[in-house]
Amino acid sequence: MSRWLIDALDRLDAGDWDGAHELAQADETDAGAWLHAHLHRIEGDEANANYWYRRAGRTPFTGTIEDERTALRDALR
Repeated sequence: MSRWLIDALDRLDAGDWDGAHELAQADETDAGAWLHAHLHRIEGDEANANYWYRRAGRTPFTGTIEDERTALRDALR
């Protein structure tokens, strides 16, 4: 998986939403779209998050933000 996405999650964990978003935008994979959805979910922009979930070929995540972050990290291993 893309090292960019792992770096984006690390930035997000450090509180750098903008930096994480910038990296997610640069990655055109399904995993990048999922991360992009996660970021907009955090932001509270459900419509935009749903768009990115569709782009990722995923249904919107229904668990907590923390659970989704764990799932993203697991998928990137």
